[in-house]
Amino acid sequence: MSEEFRYLHPNFIIEPLVDGFYAWHHTVAPAQASLNLAKLQVPMLESYLQNPQVHVAASSNPALRGGFFVNIPEDRAGEVKDLLSRIKTERASMLRFASAIAEAEEILRQGATGFGLDALYPKLPTELSGLVELAYDTSNQPTLRFIEPAAYMSPAYLEDRQSVQLSLETGVERPFILSTPRLPSETVLDLPIPFRHEGLSELFRARIHGTTLGALREAFELDDAGAARLDSMLIDAPDLAPDRHIDTGARIRYFGHACLVMQTPEAALVTDPFINGDGTATDRYTYRDLPDYIDVVLITHGHQDHIVLETLLQLRGRVGTVVVPRSSRGNLCDPSLALYLERVGLPVTEVDDFAEVEFPGGKVTATPFLGEHADLDIRAKSTYCVRIGGKTLFVGADSSGIDPGLYRYMREHVGEVDIAFLGMECAGAPLTWLYQALLTRPVTKKMSDSRTLSGSNAAQAAAIMEELGAHEACIYAMGEESWLGHVMATSYNEDSYQLQQIDEFLSWCGDRGIPAEHLYGQREWRW
Repeated sequence: MSEEFRYLHPNFIIEPLVDGFYAWHHTVAPAQASLNLAKLQVPMLESYLQNPQVHVAASSNPALRGGFFVNIPEDRAGEVKDLLSRIKTERASMLRFASAIAEAEEILRQGATGFGLDALYPKLPTELSGLVELAYDTSNQPTLRFIEPAAYMSPAYLEDRQSVQLSLETGVERPFILSTPRLPSETVLDLPIPFRHEGLSELFRARIHGTTLGALREAFELDDAGAARLDSMLIDAPDLAPDRHIDTGARIRYFGHACLVMQTPEAALVTDPFINGDGTATDRYTYRDLPDYIDVVLITHGHQDHIVLETLLQLRGRVGTVVVPRSSRGNLCDPSLALYLERVGLPVTEVDDFAEVEFPGGKVTATPFLGEHADLDIRAKSTYCVRIGGKTLFVGADSSGIDPGLYRYMREHVGEVDIAFLGMECAGAPLTWLYQALLTRPVTKKMSDSRTLSGSNAAQAAAIMEELGAHEACIYAMGEESWLGHVMATSYNEDSYQLQQIDEFLSWCGDRGIPAEHLYGQREWRW
């Protein structure tokens, strides 16, 4: 039996983990991971252990959805205690690294007075030796720049904290990814392997081409129990949609949130891949609907709902390149997306504003991305104009129309846009919700609330449409899909400001004869 070809179950999912927590950009990149571990994850586990009932109750309160509460039953508190103990012991180097960053920032604040900085280097903590550069900006403000490739070689980056959990999608919402660590259970297979492990490529090829249980058992060094559990996640024939490719014309399919699949007979592109793992669903596209080969994956920015590692890992071996915006090279709040994805085994192309990437029969132009990052100095964000099948599509993600003049320059460069895909999460979370761990000096609640992770409101979306000369508008679903709740943790009702702004924008489009819609679930365009 172990030599017969087997294929991935249509409901197969993988959760990439670091020290039991769901992995995303800021919990993998060395400096950012150290700070999140020290300032967010460890205190959160300590808080849970002080009063598990409060955390469990808060996790089930819709008003607190997306809060940092550990959703683990009290009868498993002992396992959480063991996890915390292991982190404090085995990740001591990362915790020291986080303390060193705070110490270095204070040294810089106290010692950088506009004069030369050479005398400060000997004062820096030894953990940062060779990993940072001190500098002034042109307004004479001191900055600490990380030499990020070297940081990946340092004790701040530990691959042995990486693991994966394999299981089948049950339809029950998973715990919120930013707050609740994953514990072992009878329904999952835990593999203590790094994300770049070659066995994962062998596993994911089984969605299309098949592999043998024997090959997987050898790749992952499984015992009998592990092999039996993995066998339950395999089937005897591939589950692939017969219409996943096209023979003529061009097509766009909406897979949910900001994920689009653009196809011609010659090429396929995917934006911000976030694919649902329920292969039996009939109201959405899933992995079975993806083309076998994807020429280009476009990543717009580094937020956890746009660069989804559990999806990207499943695309390994079937992607030509993953296009990511270039970071600012060393800014603490702007870790490199390219370094991150290269470390997990994906082929990467970095782009600057207005850089071009060609694919068979078409071209992608990287275009600037404004706002949505709480006014932090983050460069690793990009929108894209895609020329495919004779049409120009604007992939706007969560970019804001705060300065319409920018989109005028885009139109001059790429011409009028046929369809603009926009995000209108215009009442986003405050600065500290996502970036608290990276702030080396506290900010007031009033400051944090004024700096949000917000996309365009109705007026700003209208300005984008006018300046691009766009002929049609589509607004992404903003975490409204129930199957994305473990990542999005959003709740809306008819009085929600975001939905009111979408309605206002759709009315604006209707008054001008511009086709426009608010996307949800699945949608297809053909021409």
